Amino acid sequence: MSQPLRTADSSRLLYSRYLLLVSGLGGLLYGIDVGIIAAALLYLDRTIHLSLQQTSAIVAAVLAGGVISSLAGGLLADIFGRRRMMILSGLCFLASIGIIVLSQSFLPLLLGRLLQGMSGGILGVVIPLYLAETLSAATRGRGTAIFQFMLTLGIVVAAFTGLFFTHQAEAAISAANGNPLLIQQAANHAWRGMFASVLLPGILFTVGSLFLSESPRWLALRGRYAAARTALLRSVPPEEAELELAAMQQSMVALKPASGITGTAHAAAPAETLLQRKYVLPFLLACSVLVLNQTTGINSILAYLVVILRQAGLSANHAAQGDVVVKLLNCLITLLAIWLVDRKGRRFLLIIGTTGVTLALALGGFIFLHAEDQMRDITSAVQQQVHHGSLQLSATHWQASGNQATQVLTLLYALDGKEQIATLRSTDPPLVLASTRPLTIRRARIGPLPAPATGWLITIALSLFIASFAIGPGVVVWLMLSELMPTRIRAIGMGIALLLNLAVSTLIADLFLPVVDHFGYSTMFFFWSACTLLYLVISLFLLPETRGRTLEEIERGFSQY
Repeated sequence: MSQPLRTADSSRLLYSRYLLLVSGLGGLLYGIDVGIIAAALLYLDRTIHLSLQQTSAIVAAVLAGGVISSLAGGLLADIFGRRRMMILSGLCFLASIGIIVLSQSFLPLLLGRLLQGMSGGILGVVIPLYLAETLSAATRGRGTAIFQFMLTLGIVVAAFTGLFFTHQAEAAISAANGNPLLIQQAANHAWRGMFASVLLPGILFTVGSLFLSESPRWLALRGRYAAARTALLRSVPPEEAELELAAMQQSMVALKPASGITGTAHAAAPAETLLQRKYVLPFLLACSVLVLNQTTGINSILAYLVVILRQAGLSANHAAQGDVVVKLLNCLITLLAIWLVDRKGRRFLLIIGTTGVTLALALGGFIFLHAEDQMRDITSAVQQQVHHGSLQLSATHWQASGNQATQVLTLLYALDGKEQIATLRSTDPPLVLASTRPLTIRRARIGPLPAPATGWLITIALSLFIASFAIGPGVVVWLMLSELMPTRIRAIGMGIALLLNLAVSTLIADLFLPVVDHFGYSTMFFFWSACTLLYLVISLFLLPETRGRTLEEIERGFSQY
């Protein structure tokens, strides 16, 4: 091989790795968006007074922000290009961290989380779209799966960040000897430090995006074939680049009679809409995959993982450690999925993964059901202890004589017009509530604190859940989303599908705390398991295999319907 050819090959290899690195950093930011709140919830309400609904809103806000931006992100990616939207998402992430860290009340905290979610919504649409349109058919599976791997790595980074600050905070709280000011300062430092520590990857992604080429298929849709060829040649060998460019041109020629596109036309013409028959099936399949991906409960489990493990009987430190174990496993199994996705295929992995998720969630539901059956309702009795809007409550008051087991009392109450939740163990000091307004006890339940073994059983069930999700839905969803959509409607179609995905995720996250307080954790786990069973049925009977096929070949496959 001559020296120029070797130089060209080295240059393509270097750029391809750079492209994947920058795109992976985008996945890292998305994972941080999802995971950073988990440990922060342990300390957030100690410094900013939040109601139950406000806490749920803070968790759901990052998903709601994604709903706002996902559809707009698809539209804007068609207008301005994929690369510019990647830069915008990085800037949104950096701004969101600044707002959150400086927040002193609910509203700016909510706005910061919304902006963080808007960044994630753009990332979720644009980066898989960019990778699918830039990488060759032979490497598209592994390349796009790297986005999911980095997403899981971002969740792990967030978990380790939470563990680090949790250890610091618990040590400081222990040393405070009950001093409320010192305890508040430790909690304040913990959650703000968690968010501030993730600025660096946001800066690296934003700067790195400045040096990427635009998507060759976006350029081809604009009739800019020379620029598309140049972009392709940065990462694809010349022969393969010419073949792909010819396929793009052929696709545009087929479009001209129906749409009147000329060589310099802009993106998809008005005649090419999602309502055309040849687009309906892939669009509906993509939407189904995206929605069912969220009804597995993945985002709620990741966001509330520390809270779930605490409820299952683990200490704060052990719950934070369990959080790291589960999320690290997610990252490692995703690596295995990246190796398998272009060997075994998307559909195969999705079937294996949804089967495991269904079983893991059912197991978790039965474990929680056993623990929750031992709880007894004391709502009326606690309400009778409320005098003139005040209540002093101790879990030991309700402990049976001679019973040495630690009891846990869960209280849902309305104070000053806001619903709030409190969890009190018999080893904790009494809870004192006081208000000039009526204090209403919505629900009060008490029972034995689950043994640590129960907490570790839940950790095992969630480990099986996350491993199954990572090997199947986690790594396949971004591929199926980008591969099923035809090129001319890919951006807007992906935007709509992701909007539905995030809308469902937001709804589940917002309802999580009220539902588990009224009906128990087992109810949520059984609901997620039933939804994943439907996901398995669709994977078995409706989804096609897309492994090893170009985007244009996949599109032609749907044209026969």
